[in-house]
Amino acid sequence: MKRSDLTEKILDIKREKGWTWKHICDEIGGMSPVLVVGALLGNMKLVKPLAKKAADLFGLNEVEERMLNEVPHRGNPMPPTDPLIYRFYELVMINGPAWKALIEEEFGDGIMSAIDFDMHMERLPHEKGDRVKISMSGKFLPFKYYENEQGIPAYGFKED
Repeated sequence: MKRSDLTEKILDIKREKGWTWKHICDEIGGMSPVLVVGALLGNMKLVKPLAKKAADLFGLNEVEERMLNEVPHRGNPMPPTDPLIYRFYELVMINGPAWKALIEEEFGDGIMSAIDFDMHMERLPHEKGDRVKISMSGKFLPFKYYENEQGIPAYGFKED
């Protein structure tokens, strides 16, 4: 069985049972719904206790449970073709240079981690149509300047 086959099996069971992602995440628990759903869709892994809970919930066998605990091949071809996912790509294409400039001015020469990272999504009521609010927080990781001479900073933190 390939990981994509397991994803399809999980989606079939979800559909058959009439479950929502909220219901599934409430049953499995343990971490952010973004990570739980991402794991069930094949882009993240579940730690062993959560893989066990997911396997019990979906009636998966031992091999399928272990598959949920494996580190997956992450990502999809770019640019994405799904309109909702493409909008995120578009946000980065258009706002990315400004985000980069602002982060570098505030923190220095480095990146925002997508591994040491938190994300929260919520629905905000609005008279012109509800809004999606996504908050992201990632650790700043400065670039390391290797072979630096005495007195030259080793890392790209903002210089005073």
